[in-house]
Amino acid sequence: MATVLEVKDLCKTYVTDKRQNNVLKNVSFKVDEGEMVAIMGPSASGKSTLLYSVSGMDKATSGTVLFDGKDITAMKKNELADVRLDEMGFIFQQMYMMKNLTILDNILLPGLQSKKHKRSRKEVVQCGEDLMRKLGIIEAADNDINEVSGGQLQRACICRSLINKPRLLFADEPTGALNRANSNEVMEELTKINREGTTVMMVTHDSKVAAKCTRVLYISDGNIEGEYRSDVTKSDKERERALNNWLMDLGW
Repeated sequence: MATVLEVKDLCKTYVTDKRQNNVLKNVSFKVDEGEMVAIMGPSASGKSTLLYSVSGMDKATSGTVLFDGKDITAMKKNELADVRLDEMGFIFQQMYMMKNLTILDNILLPGLQSKKHKRSRKEVVQCGEDLMRKLGIIEAADNDINEVSGGQLQRACICRSLINKPRLLFADEPTGALNRANSNEVMEELTKINREGTTVMMVTHDSKVAAKCTRVLYISDGNIEGEYRSDVTKSDKERERALNNWLMDLGW
């Protein structure tokens, strides 16, 4: 199986009031094509910093991040921006969308900006509408962002993240702002997308969400302290119970 993401000795240090804060300390791991990997850990353990650093949204202090074999830590800003636009997808806890655009137009925006995927507007619109149908929100295409539920809006964010057919989908607490019902719906969609071949890496504090992933990395004080592989033959409840037992052994 091909490796999509390879992280080697990644460090991230912030300096505040002349004090050095080592948020990530020589972190190394791989993500293979087709995996669904969760990053878990205590508050302020470095989860989101790790996600932002390996996706190029934040610059690492040292170390190497190979995305599809290309070292993104050595790329210039414009080159990295193109990689993020064309080959990565992003979903956040806060559902950042343009208030002056409809749901469909928000989904189309990265597709129309892409330089790699040279499609006509008609082709991009068709792709956006197909994604909305797939995720069950096509009826909201012409709605403003304040005219839909939180669950619908997050599914629209998933559509937007998939418009350029990314190699890897990054998600930072994608269900964190949702109630349990909407959280379950969004995770069902992400699981379905992963089964269809899209690689997913997400940060979550929710063991119920993480239990749906194929692998969990546990980070504490900037270090990867453990790795858990989920038994996909077991039921959701069995997987969640086994994951919780593993987390408790790590001091969760």
